[in-house]
Amino acid sequence: MPVHDDLSAPEVIADPYPYFHQLRAEDPVHWNPKWGGWILTRYDDVQWAFQDRRLSADRMTPFMRGLPPHEAEELRPSFDIFSRWMVFTDPPTHTRLRMLVNKAFTPRRVEGLRSRIQAIVDELLDALSDRRQIELIRDFAYILPVTVIAELLGVPPHDRELIKRCSDEITLFIFGAIGVEDRRQRAQHALLELVAYLRGIIEARRRAPRDDLISALLAAKERDDLLSEEEIIATCVLILFGGHETTTNLISSSVLALLRHPDQMRLLRDNPQLITTAVEEFLRYDGPSKAMVRFALEDCELRGKQIRAGQRLLLVQSAANRDPEQFPDPDRLDITRQPNPHVAFGYGIHFCLGAPLARLETQIAINTILRRLPGLRLATEHLEWHPTIVSRALTALPVAF
Repeated sequence: MPVHDDLSAPEVIADPYPYFHQLRAEDPVHWNPKWGGWILTRYDDVQWAFQDRRLSADRMTPFMRGLPPHEAEELRPSFDIFSRWMVFTDPPTHTRLRMLVNKAFTPRRVEGLRSRIQAIVDELLDALSDRRQIELIRDFAYILPVTVIAELLGVPPHDRELIKRCSDEITLFIFGAIGVEDRRQRAQHALLELVAYLRGIIEARRRAPRDDLISALLAAKERDDLLSEEEIIATCVLILFGGHETTTNLISSSVLALLRHPDQMRLLRDNPQLITTAVEEFLRYDGPSKAMVRFALEDCELRGKQIRAGQRLLLVQSAANRDPEQFPDPDRLDITRQPNPHVAFGYGIHFCLGAPLARLETQIAINTILRRLPGLRLATEHLEWHPTIVSRALTALPVAF
């Protein structure tokens, strides 16, 4: 069967795995003319691409170079912020930024948040206790991580609606929403609104520091750690955006996976100690990061294919995580699976900084939901996914209990 090249086809957005299986088997290093780059679908190749220094994480510079001059100038404010995100930088800039922010996400510090996360989960479920049907993302899966990351950063939790609204618009740019013609302009408007909001908080912390991440970033700057004012702003935007968006999607897709595999749901409900391996399996089976983009800095070769300098590559984590050469019976959800060396959080120097926090939030959320929402079931079979190439995100998850 010939391989088609529409990554945004409705059937691929709804269930990308058959398409990725075909690519992996027939053409694992595939040139996609419609997308304009190479598609990597084998585990070993994706892992290689995450580590090879000839491939750059900087996707902002090539993007801006490819725009007509007037569009590039119009989007210059967005570029100035996104280009300072550590996820879009290479060493040595990436190394400096990561070392600074890493202190906030150490396993020990994250573990210290366990009781607070449990309290937030319980409060959210308490508020839903008199209902028999909810929209899980709106009523729970979004609110939990945005509250946690706001408190960690030092942003008032009551401003989470502003964060949500701005993040939804920024998503249109970062995750490449399909079919939204003015997505770049909308994203930039929201981005600048969020930046203005954060500047006010940063200024307040400069006058009166607290025990939060914004104060820590400011203190680092004062110790001449070479973090500029604009880098502080960009890093705060990244943490607010990245600190809740993917975790929201992980919680909702994990619940969906269990609802569609009632044997695994029963197993986890009866054995809550399995939650650690269960979350790793949720990440592997249908994780929130579908793929990441890299650009070739110089010519290189992979499986006999010539990758030229300047060409882009799509590292498909969703395909790598279901590679049968790495994972036995890869299309089966098995919450006891070990080992489970998935690449849902990336690999190498760009391994997700917030992985420990995302894991902990999801572990607490899933176990508490199973304990407190008896008879949990889907309220509809008509589910939709956001039409993006790099993200795996439900638009809504109505459930009854």
